[in-house]
Amino acid sequence: METKQSIFSKIAYSCFYLGVVIEVLLVLIDKSAYTNPIEGRIFQLTFLLFFVKVCLTKYSFKEYLMMGLFLFVGVISYLVTGRNEIIRIVMFIAACKNIDMIKCLKLVFWMTVVGCVVIMAASLTGILGTVALTQDYGRGSVETRYVLGMGHPNALQCMVCVLTILGIYLYRSKLRWYHYIGILLINLFFFILTDSKTALITAMCALFFFFCIPITQKKNWRWLFVTGNIGILTGSIIISIMSAKDAMCLWYYFWEGATSTKIKFYLFLDKILTGRIHSLIETNNHEGIMDTWSLFSRPENNYYFDMGWVRLFYWYGIIPACLVIAVLIIFAVYLVMNRKMEELVVLSMFALYTVVEAHLVSVYIARNYLFFIFGMYWCHLLQNQRYRK
Repeated sequence: METKQSIFSKIAYSCFYLGVVIEVLLVLIDKSAYTNPIEGRIFQLTFLLFFVKVCLTKYSFKEYLMMGLFLFVGVISYLVTGRNEIIRIVMFIAACKNIDMIKCLKLVFWMTVVGCVVIMAASLTGILGTVALTQDYGRGSVETRYVLGMGHPNALQCMVCVLTILGIYLYRSKLRWYHYIGILLINLFFFILTDSKTALITAMCALFFFFCIPITQKKNWRWLFVTGNIGILTGSIIISIMSAKDAMCLWYYFWEGATSTKIKFYLFLDKILTGRIHSLIETNNHEGIMDTWSLFSRPENNYYFDMGWVRLFYWYGIIPACLVIAVLIIFAVYLVMNRKMEELVVLSMFALYTVVEAHLVSVYIARNYLFFIFGMYWCHLLQNQRYRK
């Protein structure tokens, strides 16, 4: 009997890790100049691999109930929009039970780092991809910015940013002050190449918060730290929703010359967000503004724009988006109650980045490391138990 269970366990873990490796490769292929013609079929394969892991894992009644609830929402979303991401993500998170997620994330981290280096080397040697792009990036002039095989300078700086956050999260206990300086210099070096401010600012904020974690041992400082991170999380969501709600005031300004205190505020906010709010009104139907949202979205809501939180509502609908936000807030409270400050920083920094960029709101599971972190904790969160690494 024990031998049989051991065989099933090996099959389960092998399927899970094979699925993760494939998902990481899909992210790297997407970042490169190569077009994957069978991406949809590969997504189906990874879904089946995670499904096998779930079938070979024991769950409590409450866990099955929660899986069923989110799968139900995912099925409705699929039937209405044709998007299967929610189903795939729920299956992946469910499959994370009993996985050593730190070990798994280290695999994801180093695979992604090596993959990005290969993409950059391929572009520099002329094998695949472009080294730099000279064009108008919406700033009113033609600029040359480096992409190093990743299609857009923001995509290059984005990978540096998210890998910075993940790397510090995984190896923070081994880092000294001079390591933080070295990491900052790496981010500044790529910023000189890309001139992508959002990713640099997010990475610098992450460095600051991770560096300050030791002071959270003091009670007074801990609540200041927690308030700052929770404020960033909730503020990022609120700003995004309000931007989608009031984006049309910019249209009235540019086309009718209307001015008001509200319009001046959103002009200022749009400048801070480097034109992201204005991008919502550039299409004929003003894709992404709140008027284009619906309870479970629509098949025609497939336009790509940068504001990640807005894309969440636009692509998947108000109900799924509100459900995701509710889960994130509950998760944030759980992290605070269990003093998981490293995870809280990752959550708040990803939330901040998602105001301006939609890297984390995509069809690729391995782009969003929060899925892995939530997968590590979801069973303990459901049982209100403390997780011990």
